[in-house]
Amino acid sequence: MTQRIPIHDATRDTEESPTSHAMYAKRRHLYVREVHGLFQRLRRGSNWLLMVLYFGLPWVNWGDRPLILFDLPAREFHLFTATFYPQEFILLAWLLILCAFGLFLITVFAGRVWCGYTCPQSVWTLLFIWFEHRLEGPRHRRIRRDQRPWDLDTLWRKATKHGAWLGIAAATGVTFVGYFTPIRQLVTDLAQFGAGGWALFWIGFFTLFTYLNAGWLREQVCLHMCPYARFQSVMFDADTLIVSYDRQRGEPRGRQRVKGPSDAATGGDCIDCELCVQVCPTGIDIRDGLQYECIGCAACVDACDSIMTRIGAPRGLIRYTTEHALAGHTTRILRPRLLGYLAALMIMIGLMVGYIGQRVPLELEVERDRQQLYQLTREGRVSNRYTLTLRNQDDRPHTYRLGVTGLPGLTLTGPDERWVAAETTTTWIIELTADPAALVAPSQPIELHLSTREDTGIRQHRETRFLGPAR
Repeated sequence: MTQRIPIHDATRDTEESPTSHAMYAKRRHLYVREVHGLFQRLRRGSNWLLMVLYFGLPWVNWGDRPLILFDLPAREFHLFTATFYPQEFILLAWLLILCAFGLFLITVFAGRVWCGYTCPQSVWTLLFIWFEHRLEGPRHRRIRRDQRPWDLDTLWRKATKHGAWLGIAAATGVTFVGYFTPIRQLVTDLAQFGAGGWALFWIGFFTLFTYLNAGWLREQVCLHMCPYARFQSVMFDADTLIVSYDRQRGEPRGRQRVKGPSDAATGGDCIDCELCVQVCPTGIDIRDGLQYECIGCAACVDACDSIMTRIGAPRGLIRYTTEHALAGHTTRILRPRLLGYLAALMIMIGLMVGYIGQRVPLELEVERDRQQLYQLTREGRVSNRYTLTLRNQDDRPHTYRLGVTGLPGLTLTGPDERWVAAETTTTWIIELTADPAALVAPSQPIELHLSTREDTGIRQHRETRFLGPAR
């Protein structure tokens, strides 16, 4: 008789938990329940503020241009009253570093409040869910509607919902492109079917991107695509403010807590209503402990507080707290890691503010004529030609005066002044001449000095070379 190793299907014995994320597991659709409370009012307030800023800023003008405009063809980046150029991209890198350290500081102090209150993915997803609640009804109605065959009522509700989502996504795409081209002209071109191909491509791309991310992917972006969820744990410590369930107070769970105030409690405060799970935008059970899927939105806090109020128990079974506080220890707010991030952030902010404060709104580039090294004039002097590129980065016009030093008797042929309009780039071709007797070498350093009549603080200096015959 052939001996066979008995095979047992272990998958049948393991019931998949609602929050399990096994490899290749089918996605479980989340029906997020709407909840009201203090933290959700703060969250909605911050979301609406961010929406107003995002959709409104491209329409605000400063003089004859938008307040914020990244003009790629002209290579000019207008931020409020300042104009920056590609050669100043070091400021962009500096700004990104500042944002990174600011995010690290906030994470060490208060966990993932960025994700719950200000992350664009959370902001747009919450807006889409808000429309879903209004058009398809509360959570239990949406579940029943999806479990039964579609009828006319379901069809029009879902069609209207997706139409609203596409409308929001299209407005998002148009606004995004409006940061790179004047949005007033862009909207006019769209209405007259005269928009360019690249504008239409990027509007379509960001419309589809927003519709898929906020309407369909939702929590999948937070769980599987966002890197912040993965490395946040290295910044957490026992004093970091997190959303936590008070296990000592809540356990053992049971519905026996639903009694009058005079009845004796026979269990923990948690009545196992699972409302904290139903309102979670990522579908986790906060009672299982701290999880990387938690975005710190405090929806479970507001939901649990409403239940505690109903049953006459103290609020705060689920709350913002720290691991030390849950264990009965004192929470340390000022600790070495937090102070280190704060000190680094303050130093970098100070350096950046100092750099911007000393920034001169004038850029000067000097290029020698490469086609001919030098020329000899009729008077026997040596002549060199240069092309100057002047960028007036100020918000008012200036008359620039040019001076040269470095060689005895070095003179400028032609006018030594040039008027340049505000926020304009111009080219200035100059010719310098010198006495051959003053040239002690075939190539000698000289310096060009550019200043303005109107403001003595606006000046630039550039060094170049003056070429002559070898001696």
